[in-house]
Parts: sequence; C-alpha cells; structure tokens
Amino acid sequence: MALSSSVVNQIIQQEILTDDLSDDDLVDFCQIANLAYRSGNPIVSDQDYDFIYLPALKQRLPKHPLFESIEPEGKSFSEEKVLLPEPMLSTDKAYSWDEIRKWIERLEKSAIDIGLAYVDIQIKATPKLDGFAGFDDGTHFYTRGDGKKGSDISRVFERGLQVYNDSERGQGAGEIVVKKSYFESHLSNDFEYPRNFQASLIKEKTLDQKAQQAITDKAALFVPFIQLPIWLGDINTLSTQFEKIVIDILATVDFDVDGVVFEVTNESLKTQMGANRKFHRWQIAFKENKDKAQVKVLSVTPQVGRTGKITPVAELEPTLLSGATIVRATGHHYGLVKEQGLGAGSIIELTRSGLVIPKINKVLKSAAVDIPDHCPSCGEKLQWESDFLMCVNHAICPAQVIGKMAYFFKILANNDGFGIATIKKLYEHGIRKISQIYTLSVNDLSAMGFGEKTSINLVNQLKRSTSEQIEDWRFLAAFGVNRLGMGNCENLLKSYSINKIFKLYLEQISDIDGFAELTAKMIVTGLNSIKSEFDLLSQYRFNLEQTPLQKDLAEFSHQLSGKKVIFTGKMSSSREAMKKYAKSIGIQVVSSISAKTDYLVVGEKVGQKKIESAEKYGVEILSETNYLSMITLI
Repeated sequence: MALSSSVVNQIIQQEILTDDLSDDDLVDFCQIANLAYRSGNPIVSDQDYDFIYLPALKQRLPKHPLFESIEPEGKSFSEEKVLLPEPMLSTDKAYSWDEIRKWIERLEKSAIDIGLAYVDIQIKATPKLDGFAGFDDGTHFYTRGDGKKGSDISRVFERGLQVYNDSERGQGAGEIVVKKSYFESHLSNDFEYPRNFQASLIKEKTLDQKAQQAITDKAALFVPFIQLPIWLGDINTLSTQFEKIVIDILATVDFDVDGVVFEVTNESLKTQMGANRKFHRWQIAFKENKDKAQVKVLSVTPQVGRTGKITPVAELEPTLLSGATIVRATGHHYGLVKEQGLGAGSIIELTRSGLVIPKINKVLKSAAVDIPDHCPSCGEKLQWESDFLMCVNHAICPAQVIGKMAYFFKILANNDGFGIATIKKLYEHGIRKISQIYTLSVNDLSAMGFGEKTSINLVNQLKRSTSEQIEDWRFLAAFGVNRLGMGNCENLLKSYSINKIFKLYLEQISDIDGFAELTAKMIVTGLNSIKSEFDLLSQYRFNLEQTPLQKDLAEFSHQLSGKKVIFTGKMSSSREAMKKYAKSIGIQVVSSISAKTDYLVVGEKVGQKKIESAEKYGVEILSETNYLSMITLI
C-alpha cells in the first residue's frame, strides 16, 4: 500500500477529504479499510465506508476490481432514479425557543395578511424520527433521494417489513425505524447505532439472521408520518407549555427521535406561507442540541471562496461531539475573529448544529488574532467589505477560478466526476474556464495525468451534462452571478427568456417583483461579466427546459387558466408530470386545500381527509378524466 500511516490517519479524521485524494490514493485507502474490516479491526465505521469512501471510488472508477469482491453502498440502490409520487421536502430547523418564537411571529404576520385570527391558528406537533426516509405509494417504495427523485427499494417490503400499527401500505412519506428498546436488547452488540441497522435493511445483500428476525418481530417497521402520535393546540398553549410539549412528544414513541416537528394545520395559512425549494415555511423542526464542548483552537486558517470572500476556519484539538470527531469549524467572517479574539490558543464553546455542522457558539477565552493582509491564494491585497475580508482579484485568483468551475458542475447536478479534486488538476494544466473544459478530449485528459478509464468517463459526463435536460434557470444559476441564485434565476426567466436577459437595462430588472434597484444593478454587472462564457457554452446546445413566461401563461384559453388546482391520488401519469404540464399552461398548482383553491383533481386511492377538506371549503372535485377534458386549449 502506497499511503503512509500518517496520511491514512488524516483521512480517517477527515482532515483529508475524498475530493482531495487522487484516484490511486482513494483506491489504496479503500483497500486498507477493507482489509482492516475483514480482519475484524475496522479503521472507519461500516457506515462511513459504505456511504463515503466506496461511493467516491465508484464515481471515479466504477469498474475497479474492488467492486467484484465486496458489496458497496452504491449497489443498494438502483442506478436509475425515478420521480417520487410527491416531493419530499426537507424541514426547516430551530435549535432554541427563540428561533421557534420567530417562526411563530412569521405565522402571525401571514395570518394577518389573510384575515385569520391569532387565536384560530392551530399547531400540530409530532416526533421527528431519526430513521431512513422513504415514500410508499402502496406498490413501490422509494428512497427520498434528492427530494424529487429517488431509487426504488421495494425489496424492503418483500422481505416482510410491516407498517406501523399494523396499518395498510400506501400512506405516503415516512421512515424505516427500529424500536429503541429492541435495538438495545437484541442488536446493540452487532450494530454501533440504530441507523447502521436501518441502512442494512435496504441493502441488496441478503439480510443477516438478526435483521430478518427484527422484521419478523415487528421491531423494524415503516412508520408513515400520518401514523405518528400528535399534540394539537393553539399558539398560546404552545408558547406557555413549550418545554412540556417537547418532553411529552419525545416520549410518545419507542424509536430514536432527534426532535419535534411543529406545523400549522390551517390549510389557508399553509397556502399563504407556501414553500421554498428546501422546505415548507409553515413547518419547523425543533432539535435541542445539548452536546457542547469547550475546545482549544490550534490555529485559524483563511479560506478563499469562489466569490472572493475570505472565511476563517478554526483548526481544533480533535474533539468527540455527538458521536463524531470534530477537527475544524468555520469562524464565519473575520469581523467576528477580530471582535471576539478567535485565534491560536483561544477556547471556544462548540456544538454540532443539527448534529451535523460544527458551530462555534462563542469564544470563551480570547487570544491574539492573525488577520491576513493578502489573499492566501493569489497574494492580492485584501479589502474589507463590512465584516468580510474580500479578495477582489476575481478573474485570476486560483481559489476563485477553481471554485467557480466546481460550482458550475455542482449546480448543474446532471454529471459526475467534476469535483474539486478534478477541477484542481485541470487548473494545474492551464484550464481556467468552463468553456475550455468542454473542448477537452480523452487524449487531452490522459495527457494531464488522468487514467484512461477516468478520461473516458469525464468526456462521457460532459456529453451527459449537455444532453440530459435541465431547467434553464438552473443553467443560468450555475454561472454563479452575484444575487442570481436559483430562485432569482427562475423569477428572472419568468419575465424574460434566457437569450434576452443580457440586453436588459437596470430599470427592466428592477421592475420585476422581488428585484430591488441594488440587486438589479449587481445582476446587470454580473450578466455582462459572464456574457462571453455564456455564448461559448451555448454552442454545445445544452438541453434546456424553458421556464414558461408569465405573459404567455396569461394567453392560454381553457376553463382552468389562472385557477388554483391541487392534485391527489394515483394518476395515469406521475403527479409531478401533471403538475409540471399544468404550470406550463397557466394553471396555479397549489400544495394544500384552502378556501382559495378552485379545484381538487383526484385519481385513485384518495385519502378521505382530502375529500373532506375539499367539501369543507367548497372546492369542486374533478376526476382525472374531467380535468383533462377541461384543459383542452381553445
């Protein structure tokens, strides 16, 4: 094995990430880890091996011989992703009562906007399960995937998995969990954590005897969210009895939970608050993180982002926190470093935000700080912009150039292989722009030191990125223009097609709802800066799905044009496809029923609650056949 013990230890501690490893080094580490695991002395957890290292190797070298002798996590799921019957959004998080209070204030503001009295706002609380999320449509069971597309793992039910409370299948979203008491008495000697066991249930390999027994004993179950015990009440009760409600809800199930989910039950308020790309605004999860540690800072290292922002990264004494060894945490910005005295030798209070991201709560003991004067990547003199140190050498700074190229492929999200390690290697061989990457051949990549198989794969992934359809707003967002994230890109392209945006004046952009004058000015400047690169990439004819223009939507003439419609039940085609088409012909697709909803379109296996809600608000119910006849364009 070529890797030294020191490097292996750095990889284990995640001081060196998989993206920083060459193909050969990644292969060596996987072989070392596999040998240690087979000998009974694992150097990384089974979950890390299956979910971090092997997927990274498979992404780069899918036909490596190592995959012939072991079963990587990648084989647990089908290569082909399918649209979920319904999107599975994430849940916004709160880690204190103060954050919950701010959420309540947002509820109150939205309630005022629709004339809903404060006392009439109803809240539901349920335990937040810490299991494996999926969606059961009654026939198939899907992984959550990216929230829109997942893998079909219906095999878990074929193995005998039952639904919680002995109820029927087809109840939508939920999680695979194991009873906590059963895990502690029967499985804890064989699995380090319940999540390790839950992951084992969905793998393609044959279940071991204990896992199969847990299914037989109905200790491992699929729990639909609608089956969870609930607390119902008003905002006043929630405010005055918050701690008791949390304690009571957390004690209602014999499963691992990592918080409490609070959500509004008023359908009209749900509609008013809506959702963003990540989560519903009418829902929030409270996750109390009691794990804290006082940690010594070894050093503070400046890190250059793709926009030129210099982020201080605190290198820490290795500290075990919430089951993970933490060795670094972000210092947010250099204004905080200067104000609080974050430097080598300082003592900080550290938590893991949501048990995931290391977070510096406060500096307990200050130390001398080291504020850089020049960019650590290009040497340019740094400038202060409010609390932020900035490198304004945007066109030449290596870290920014590399970051922008990596960001492009990350946002496109229809390719594999162009992580930061690959981009760094391309940069070392003179590549400075995305358009240059698309000119590369297999021979070019091989000459840069990429292996033959890797070179072929990278070229194929470039072809895939142009042929696999993506939204035009996603393509625009990938250029990383300041103030043009995915949401703003979609809003912009609802008013102007992507080929016309480069000729827009400041006034035309600021006239669009949601774009202030300062934002519009930054967008105009940013679009001018990417125009030449955009034109070069357009030659490759990316398969872009055009965002419907609002003015075109207004021209549709059919009975449902401009109406608010909700879809439910099993349709002749996927609900996502129906929603997508409905939006394209001027229908306002909503996610929940309210007094403002015009039609409920029903398929098969419709829940009675949906029907009752429609009847309550006087919403007209349409069969799929009737709906299709009504959208015939005149």
